Amino acid sequence: MGLISRRTRKRLLPLLFLAAATLSVLLTLGWSEPAQAIEAKPYDELVFPPLGDIQIPEYERYALDNGLVVYLMEDHDLPLVSGSATFRTGSYLVSPEQVGLADIAGEAMRLGGTATHSPDELSQMLEQRAASVETGISDTAGSASFSTLSEDLAEVFNLFAEVIVRPTFNEEQVALIKSRTAGGIARRNDSPDDIASREFRKLVYGDESPYARTVEYANLENISREDVVEFYQQALRPEDTILGIVGDFDPAQMKALIDSTLGQWKSGEAVAASEPPPGEQQTAGLFVVDQPQLTQSYIQIGHIGGELSSPYYAPMAVLNEVLNGFGGRLFNEIRSRQGLAYSVYAFWSPRYDYNGLFIGGGQTRSEATVPFIQSMYKELERVRQEPITETELAFAKDSVLNSFVFNFQTPNQTLSRLIRYEYYDYPSDFVFQFRDQVESATTEQVLAAAQATLVPDKLITLVVGDMAGMNPALATLGAEITPVDITIPEPTAQL
Repeated sequence: MGLISRRTRKRLLPLLFLAAATLSVLLTLGWSEPAQAIEAKPYDELVFPPLGDIQIPEYERYALDNGLVVYLMEDHDLPLVSGSATFRTGSYLVSPEQVGLADIAGEAMRLGGTATHSPDELSQMLEQRAASVETGISDTAGSASFSTLSEDLAEVFNLFAEVIVRPTFNEEQVALIKSRTAGGIARRNDSPDDIASREFRKLVYGDESPYARTVEYANLENISREDVVEFYQQALRPEDTILGIVGDFDPAQMKALIDSTLGQWKSGEAVAASEPPPGEQQTAGLFVVDQPQLTQSYIQIGHIGGELSSPYYAPMAVLNEVLNGFGGRLFNEIRSRQGLAYSVYAFWSPRYDYNGLFIGGGQTRSEATVPFIQSMYKELERVRQEPITETELAFAKDSVLNSFVFNFQTPNQTLSRLIRYEYYDYPSDFVFQFRDQVESATTEQVLAAAQATLVPDKLITLVVGDMAGMNPALATLGAEITPVDITIPEPTAQL
């Protein structure tokens, strides 16, 4: 208090004494008795109320005259609107000589500007409104999305529609995207994890499959702006588009806005699009990417999987829970008891419209590589030979069902699911059918699913690591070892 004057201190002292006295009275009169500790109950005596039924928010579905399908779902909790357009296209339509074309077209739709706004103008207008418009094309679908404040809906939706209907694919932006892609090629072997994932998919599907192809410099040399424009014109059509919008909007105004923009979108020349290939396994066996600089091995084990329409989807989802997580068999046996892994997993991962993967693996120190692989083989064979326990079944079913509610945390999630089901021709209540099948799953059904979907003769085992540091040696597994070449071909021209 050295900085306070003597006069000020005299004024403050009575107030301080009064405050101290008041606090003392409050503490004396208002201090409650110590709370009685609640005795902890054993976990098996805890009772929780059942989860409430999932309620799908009301929505409207209709189609424009040009064939474009629209879903509208109102949500007035926040002054926000978001939406997405899903296009029936994909990189599977691209020839092997032009791998990467669909990805470049997907990026350049947004980054390349529109007929009325240059790339910089478009970005600036969105930034000024704290809005976004994004586009992309994956293996078997394309998408464009937007998000905005409700007050800016008209302006942002017009920009969103321009990106879809009138993109210009600015030459400089296309070149920039190609340059970034080339940079990605140069760095693609930097991560052992990335090497393992990429090469495993090639071994399963074949390196010519659209589900495993990688872009090379030669592919980029074969792609021009004109190729990008041609792919867009053939790949995006209103009759093959589903638009979904959720948020704080007036339905009548929203419909008028859609009709005045995307309703005027006309189809170009009709081009018959092929269906995505089903995805078929190309090989099996033991493969290695020798990386002497590594002190641990990155391992992937598995084979072709199935589609979500498979009758084994629900019981395999239950088996996934038995195998994985902190209480799962793989964690308990391979990581905790044997100490063979930093991470370990195995799961059946189906896809909507082509065969997915059954994939397991993990990371371990180099000298533990062979014991890790042997233990993985043993655990996978075990679930094929004997039923899981009733305790495991109950815990796994609870895990799946308790996570079910997270599929519907927001109206946006719900609407996205409805659109996906229509796009891939699944029933609109597919997720509820899945829930019912999980609830009724038995140990016998899980065993039958494991026996049908896990095929030891098809297993592909890929190791990325230092072969010299593996002790025992990889040859101990008794299988022929096939080396995998990950050399990046050099470009033949300036990109």
